[in-house]
Amino acid sequence: MPVPGASVVWAPEGPAAGGAAAEEDTREHTGEHGSALGVLRALDSGPRGLVEAEAEERLARHGENTFPGRRPASWPRRFARSLRDPFTAVLLCLGLVSAVMSAWATSCVIAILVTVSCVLRSTGEHRADRSAAALRDMIATTATVRRRPSADAPPLTRELPVDQLVPGDVVLLAPGDLVPADLRLLRATGLTVHEAALTGESTPVPKSPQNGHGAEPARSGLCFQGSSIVSGTGMGVVVATGADTLLSGALPDRDREPYGWRRRSAAASPFDRSVNGIAWTLVRFMLLTAPLVLIAGALLRGRGMETLPFAVAVAVGLTPEMLPVVVTTALARGAALLARGGEVIVRRLPALHDLGAVDVLCVDKTGTLTQDAPVVACAVDGDGRDDPEVLHWAAVNALWTLQLAELPAPDALDEAILDADEELGGGVLGADSVEGVAALPCGPGRLVATAVVRGPALYEPGRAHTPGNVRTLTGGPAPTAVHTLVVKGAPEEVLRRCTRRAGSPLDDRERARLGERAAALAADGLRVLAVAVAERPARKRPYTPADERDLTFLGFVGLSDALAPTAAEALTALADRGVTVKVLTGDHPGTAARVCRELGLAPGEVVTADRLDGLGPLELARLATRTTVFARCTPEHKARVVRALREGGGHTVGFLGDGVNDLSALHAADVGICPRDGVDVAREASDVVLASKDLTALERAILAGRRSTGNIAAYLRITLSSNLGNVIAMLAAGLLLPFLPMLPAQVLVQNLCFDAAQLALAFDRPGAYALRHPAVLRPRALFRFMTGFGLLNAVADLTTFGVLALAVRSFDDERGQAAFHTGWFTENLLTQALVMLLLRSGRRAAEGRTPGPIRLAASALAVLGLLLPVSPVGPALGMTVLPPLYYGLMAGVLALYGGALVVARSRQRG
Repeated sequence: MPVPGASVVWAPEGPAAGGAAAEEDTREHTGEHGSALGVLRALDSGPRGLVEAEAEERLARHGENTFPGRRPASWPRRFARSLRDPFTAVLLCLGLVSAVMSAWATSCVIAILVTVSCVLRSTGEHRADRSAAALRDMIATTATVRRRPSADAPPLTRELPVDQLVPGDVVLLAPGDLVPADLRLLRATGLTVHEAALTGESTPVPKSPQNGHGAEPARSGLCFQGSSIVSGTGMGVVVATGADTLLSGALPDRDREPYGWRRRSAAASPFDRSVNGIAWTLVRFMLLTAPLVLIAGALLRGRGMETLPFAVAVAVGLTPEMLPVVVTTALARGAALLARGGEVIVRRLPALHDLGAVDVLCVDKTGTLTQDAPVVACAVDGDGRDDPEVLHWAAVNALWTLQLAELPAPDALDEAILDADEELGGGVLGADSVEGVAALPCGPGRLVATAVVRGPALYEPGRAHTPGNVRTLTGGPAPTAVHTLVVKGAPEEVLRRCTRRAGSPLDDRERARLGERAAALAADGLRVLAVAVAERPARKRPYTPADERDLTFLGFVGLSDALAPTAAEALTALADRGVTVKVLTGDHPGTAARVCRELGLAPGEVVTADRLDGLGPLELARLATRTTVFARCTPEHKARVVRALREGGGHTVGFLGDGVNDLSALHAADVGICPRDGVDVAREASDVVLASKDLTALERAILAGRRSTGNIAAYLRITLSSNLGNVIAMLAAGLLLPFLPMLPAQVLVQNLCFDAAQLALAFDRPGAYALRHPAVLRPRALFRFMTGFGLLNAVADLTTFGVLALAVRSFDDERGQAAFHTGWFTENLLTQALVMLLLRSGRRAAEGRTPGPIRLAASALAVLGLLLPVSPVGPALGMTVLPPLYYGLMAGVLALYGGALVVARSRQRG
């Protein structure tokens, strides 16, 4: 923390952000640095705030209070990065070889394809970054600050932009405020802070400057940037801003370059592994094919270097040069459709493929499966029976504690109780006949709240609870004027003050039994409050905690975390799609298990994080595979589980989290996912942002990823099998014929026609079967498909050679050779059109109607194959008109080839 002569950074305990590695970076100053006074001295500040001139000087010295987050890469830098794609590098090498051999047409076409692909990819990711930047509305924009115009002037309180805060500023806190920097509390009244984004704990944390002494100044005496005020008021001095806050120091593996955070660990993503495997296998094919063509031409036909352009053309023919364009188009189209619906922003295009490949989704509980607000789960008497009266009395306590205590807003538990009672028609909010007398709220070291009320009736007709009803419970006399004390709070504290239950005495044995019932409710994942009442003769002197005695126990109110509205629906949809969900939370095991049960997710055995510490990688992978819920997880535990599932379990893992304590897991996962209302740093670290609060948007994003992957796989299957068949046929023709089987210009035009038509595959609509399971580009399966259907395509080409021999009869002159070139050119385009229609859905029959772009592209390819040779362009390409016999025989070959494709496809497994 940059302050005059001091540098102090505190970090919270337990499962805190960044693993509490920044517990104390340095403590250069001396004295009472653990106390508020010591901090003010170290900061050269005071309760009246800084002088404006001093604040401006500190701002110039330390910089603005802005998060040192990810600075998006510029468009030119993204374009340069896209050139590092392995397949793009292969195409660039082929283009360079073509230029050296003066094959300028081939070189220019390759350059155009590479440029289009890189432009599409960099533009899509740049737009995604801009969309994600538009979501940065979750950090406070202003703060209430106390400053002085001059040293002798009285302090003034005003709203100041957060980025103008400096160490030493005095900040005032109120309910609903987001903490704008790391603060050391100077005073607080009933202050509770929500730190779930930092620690994963859903329960608000009480804060007090008195608790800031001794061994635990970091936890209870400090408020950290990224947390929010739930209730109460406070005043604190800024001890850290900008890069020195806990929020910044918690970030794992910050990239040393100025362009953001390293997205992943050393392991490549599923997309990278798949594309790299395909690319390098094709590179080996190409490196082998070109020399084979040259050697065959030299040994068998006595040709020399004049065969080199043809060899390069053959290598280009084997290469799916449209792969970068098709991949980028398919992913960008899917990402654009998601962003257009306002649901999902894909910040890294390959992450859409990885989403489609996810088979295990790890989620944080707080903020993703649950909301940051509790709800009443039950209101029971001491025997465990439902009793609405317990809830009504708890609501009376909540209402008048709010009205009479010095709290500007109810805490989350009171809000939940009041909402639940209103739904039951208890009428507490409208009970104008009830008058509050006094309130003794909770506070530091005090775990009960008491409301004192009086009135002839507490509820509307039908629920006519009167002081006489209370006397029936307490067994006391009927004084002419009474006050009713309503007490709620921690079960052990309330039970300790109770002497009766439903008119009968409460002995130690019964008190222990009630304590066990409260413990059982807590073990079931509930936050438990006990409710008790008592009557006292009306009086004018103030009530004190000493009056909280001889209470009559009524029952327990159990509260649970409010579920995210669409969480259950989303989990069911994900399970139907073959995605296994695992919960990794810093919360209590019982709480986590209860949430899972309420969402329809069987928790099984809940594993706590301390059990993971002694496990090796293989043991952890086996445990992670069979376990659904991990509780009490620190950030490091979450990241370890995710890595174990990836590396040891062989799964493609997505992680959905929204807090600072989720950063390590977001980086460790194949796909990091953050909801819109997650903290800013979590959104910056994620690959995918759920811009909609609807959690089912994640399921739709996974389907979009599977559609994009299915389209890419269809392109690869069709292109690679066709290209392999053509290369085999070219090599065979080179050995059998005394002339080149196809001129380099014809190969180039054929490839251009193929490329233009195959771009339509990016707009395919895969059938329902392709969306039921995770979609991964598997090189081995792809090459098995490529080999089988490539050989089938080669057989069709060789059959075409026979048809040409029957129709043309002689290839000794230029006319016969031109006829061979034309016939094979036409057959290639026709078979390619047939393959696009029949193999677009891959292993299974086409499901549903063929999309318009594919029908149009296949039709255009067939028309070109038939009309180009007879057009004025034909002679320029060395083509001629074919005899009618050829077309009749070719129709038979195409019919047999189409039938063979259908049979072979139906035999494919899966």
